[in-house]
Amino acid sequence: MATEKQPNLGSGVYAALATPRRAGSIDADAAGLLDYLDVIIQAGVDGLVLFGSTGEFIHYDVTERMRVVILAIRRSRIPVLVNVSHSTLAGAVDLAENAIKAGASGVLLMPPYFYRYPDDQIFAFYEQFVKEIENRIPIYLYNLPAFSNPISAKLAERLLRTGGFAGIKDSSGDWNMLEALSRIRRQFPFQLFAGSEELYLRASSSGTDGIVSGVAAAVPELLVALQRAIRSADTDRAGRLNARMNEFLEFVNKFPATVAIKQAAVARGWKLNQVAIPFDEDMSADIIAFHHWVRGWLPIVLSECAELAGVRSSQA
Repeated sequence: MATEKQPNLGSGVYAALATPRRAGSIDADAAGLLDYLDVIIQAGVDGLVLFGSTGEFIHYDVTERMRVVILAIRRSRIPVLVNVSHSTLAGAVDLAENAIKAGASGVLLMPPYFYRYPDDQIFAFYEQFVKEIENRIPIYLYNLPAFSNPISAKLAERLLRTGGFAGIKDSSGDWNMLEALSRIRRQFPFQLFAGSEELYLRASSSGTDGIVSGVAAAVPELLVALQRAIRSADTDRAGRLNARMNEFLEFVNKFPATVAIKQAAVARGWKLNQVAIPFDEDMSADIIAFHHWVRGWLPIVLSECAELAGVRSSQA
């Protein structure tokens, strides 16, 4: 399965975008996504991820995902990673072919989801995917065990050693897994992206290349400022910004996946208010309270992020 090495992505913050939905429809709101994409890019992120878990890819069929990917990549002026995960190999390959034609900078691929498979079968799945793609785009393993088959450290090493993969995004939220991947990376090179904001500051000292962040889909300024503080070795400021992120994550973890991310965006006036499943009265009340909290919390955080940008400008 070894292939010639593809150029890797740059390091930094990759915002895992939410996907606006058309009212009363199973289709994405492509126009809304393009406007939203512009705002996220303007905040200074290093790249974007389309149709990841924050992007709720599971709700969209292959044709719709392909259509929106083409439009978004055409609009973006920074690197775009596309999640091509699918419950079938054929679906993943079709999505990857579209991402290649659209000009994506790389693709993310999790193991097949819903049904459980042993490691050898998962390895064979990835092996065949690499064979089909023929080294035409960098491929990143996507470990999200909460929603799919897990990629263990042992399996990750086995796959990465084939040379068919540019790296891995680990969204396990397991510090031991990140440590194991860091140890493996000291033996041979590959890119390691954290997928857990809770672990990112700690993981940055272990040599991760950056983060693929759902929080950056709602508060990109915070992740960008944290990344700048990390790069400049400003540990005090990085600690303060990380504390702000933990405040936000306390709310994220109270809601089902993606709800707080999208509702924080809504509180900022971004058009992401269409949901896959209606909220009951209790959750609707919790969301109103969350909007109120965000509107008080956000100006303080944005001021702190702007202060960091000002410090960097004065030092340039």
